[in-house]
Formats: sequence, C-alpha cells, structure tokens
Amino acid sequence: MMGLMASEETRTATPAHIRTPGAPPTAQSATRAWTTRLLVLGIVLTALNLRPAITSLGALLEEVRDALGMSGSVAGLLTSVPPLCFAVFGVTAPRLARRFGPAAVVCAGMAAVTAGLLLRPYVGGTAGFLAASALALMGIAVSNVLMPVIVKRWFPDRVGSMTGLYSMALALGTATAAAVTVPMTEALGGSWRTGLAVWGALGVAAVLPWLPFVRDRATPSAAGRDGHAREEAPRLRITRSRTAWALAVYFGLQATGAYITMGWMAQIFRDSGVRAGTAGLLLAVTMVMGVPLAFVIPRLATRLPHQGPIVLALGACGLAGYAGLWFAPAGGAWVWAVLLGISNCSFPLALTMVGMRARTSAGVAQLSGFAQSTGYLISIPGPLLVGVLYQHSGGWGLPIALMAGLMIPQMAVGLLAGRDRTVEDEAAR
Repeated sequence: MMGLMASEETRTATPAHIRTPGAPPTAQSATRAWTTRLLVLGIVLTALNLRPAITSLGALLEEVRDALGMSGSVAGLLTSVPPLCFAVFGVTAPRLARRFGPAAVVCAGMAAVTAGLLLRPYVGGTAGFLAASALALMGIAVSNVLMPVIVKRWFPDRVGSMTGLYSMALALGTATAAAVTVPMTEALGGSWRTGLAVWGALGVAAVLPWLPFVRDRATPSAAGRDGHAREEAPRLRITRSRTAWALAVYFGLQATGAYITMGWMAQIFRDSGVRAGTAGLLLAVTMVMGVPLAFVIPRLATRLPHQGPIVLALGACGLAGYAGLWFAPAGGAWVWAVLLGISNCSFPLALTMVGMRARTSAGVAQLSGFAQSTGYLISIPGPLLVGVLYQHSGGWGLPIALMAGLMIPQMAVGLLAGRDRTVEDEAAR
C-alpha cells in the first residue's frame, strides 16, 4: 500500500530544502519519489504510535496496580491522564509548529513518546509512573494535532487518501497493542515492566523518517503551496455558535466513552472471569472495528444532509453493549466488544462533522481546535469517576450505569451537531 501511495503522490509539494535546484528532471523526480515514500512512512509510523501507550497499559492495568500499590481512585486518575494531556499540550502544538516547523515538532513528539514508554516501567513509584506516562502522552498530543497539518502541507492534493491511511494506521496500532501486549509479556518472561517498555521500540522507528525534514519550517498557515505569504482569515466568534458547542460536547462525550473503554474494559472482562489474554483480545476487537469503519462512516456522513441517523445508530450500539456488560459480561463478551467497537466510531464521525460544519478552511481549523480542546477537557473526569465508583461500590454495576447514562446526552448533542448549518453563519448572527 505504501508503494501505491507513493506513486500516487509524486506530484505533491516537496520541501524546498530537499529539492535539488538545477538537477536533471530524472534526478528531481527520483528525489520527489524518495521524499514522498519517506513522508508516508513517517505518517504511518507516527499514527501507529498514537495509542499503544494507552491500550498496552489497559491490558496490564491489574499487574501495574498490584506492583505499585495503586488504589482504584489512583488507577482512575491514570486513565484520565490521556485526555488531560491532549487538552493541555495539544493547545501548544500550533504555536510550536509555527516556531520550529510541524515536522520537527512531530519528530520531537515521537522522541518524547519513546522516552516516556522506556522510562515509566522503571522509574519506581506511582508518581514517577504518572510523570513518565505524561511525557509520552505529551508527545502523542502534539503529534495528534499536527498530523492533519502534515498531510495538508505535503499532500494537498491527496488529503482524503492520506487521512484514510493515517486513520487506519492509528486504529491498527490501537488494536495491536491491546491484542499482543499480554501474550508478548508472557513470551518475554512475564514481567509487566518489559511488556510495557517494549513499545518504546516502535517509537524509535517513528523518529527516524522525520529527521530529514526537521529544518523545514513552512506551515500552511504561513504560506501557500507556492511559498508566498497569504493574509490570514478573520477569526470567528466561535463561542457564539450553538453547533460549535454541540460538536465540542459530542466530541467530549465520545472521548469519555473511548478512554473509559481503553482504560477499563479489559479489567471488566477479567473481573467477570475472562482470562487476561482473552480480555486483551476483546479490547483489541473493540479497537480494530475502527479500521474499516473509519473509511465507511465519513463517506456515508458526507452523503447525508443530516448526520443524526448515524449518531443514533452508533449510540444504540453503545447502549446495547453496556447492557450486555451489565447482564452477562462473560457470556456474550465477543458480541459486547463488537457493539462497543462500533459505538466508539463516533470519533471519525465527529471529525467528519467538524469538516462539514464550517464553510472555509480557516473556519474548519478554528472549529476543530475549539471542539477538540473543549471536548478533551470535558472527557477528563469520566475515567477517574469510573475508578472511584468501582472502588467504593466493589463492582462494575455503577460504573457501567454511568457509561450507559452518558450515551443519552451524547446522542442528543450529536443530533444538534449533525444539522445542516455552518458555524460562520451562526457566529455572524
């Protein structure tokens, strides 16, 4: 697939410092092809690294809790760290990209991911584990925000195909880490420390493709494809838009469900009597549903004037999955994993609606920043509250009831966000 993508992309923009002025056409063509392949490799490897730090920990959370003496509340805090880091550090990504260039920031982000994953099993103590996890998540946060910028900067004519490839790699990395962490840990001697640290090797691989591009500081906001400066579009009063707020809340509630799932679902199955390895596979099934549906749902959404029916269908799958976890968590485990995996595909739907609810690219950028930063802030308490309820109730009844209860307002605000209107019109009123 990478070779096909490279052959399709040879006419996309090449960073100026990589071009060879005065070189023969064949040499320039070879340089463009090499650059394209390297960029595609960097994008794929970066996407693969954006979730294993979270899902690998979810698969071994019981071992980590026992070894570090974590209470349920502290473990809940640990599962709340990802959205907190995404909200706090993601905001800094555009400013860092303007100063150092998006490729350099992504390269540094992957280096932070590598360092955090290698350090956190061995720093000792809960505080050190949380700090090293935050380092890795900081790298993920800035890289996550800048990946669309990377695609727009170097592949302006292939945004759809490259975004699809990136989304598929992200889902694949998420599912793989959930599926293989437990058996890989057993194969490496049974130490949870080794099972978590080994994912740092994937981070090392993601650093290397970006090294040739770290000197390129051009960003789409600063220059067009021809390198000439362009006037920035006036900023919208985005908080005046009801659709913007609906999208922000929808993004936050779906992120809450996703991070609760990644952090706690394997533990729910294990507490119901499912083997650790099987619980990891069930989490992987939930995550891998995003691979095909990340292509199907956005295409379907763009063909509908109102995305409400998709919102309701995904929400119904989530409610059915939570009901299954309540009544028969082990008996129908594979069915519940599939249903919750379908429900978690609200993420690509939310991103698609962000693109549809603004008329201009500047509006999309502003709406995306508002919806994602606000949404991640909204999602922070959810995983922590699940840990507190689990510890004080002694079971999963109340936490599962909370998850199902949050699905109702998610469906409601999703209906509002799916209406055919733009934030530019609403903000101007």
